[in-house]
Amino acid sequence: MEGELAHIGAGLAGMGTGIAALGVGNVAANFLAGALRNPSAAASQTATLFIGIAFAEALGIFSFLVALLLMFAV
Repeated sequence: MEGELAHIGAGLAGMGTGIAALGVGNVAANFLAGALRNPSAAASQTATLFIGIAFAEALGIFSFLVALLLMFAV
């Protein structure tokens, strides 16, 4: 019973990777929308884009690690 609950928890934690992918897409889409409105300011905001993508992707990696820990450490 305990192992089955760990797998359910791992599945729920694994959903965080999909949510992080949505976050990365949202960051990139908003950057693209802003860059199309004001192309001259887009070059100065590229570093901010990569920082936002890195933070969103790091959350996905953390949730993936939690899922692995729940699956194999219990």
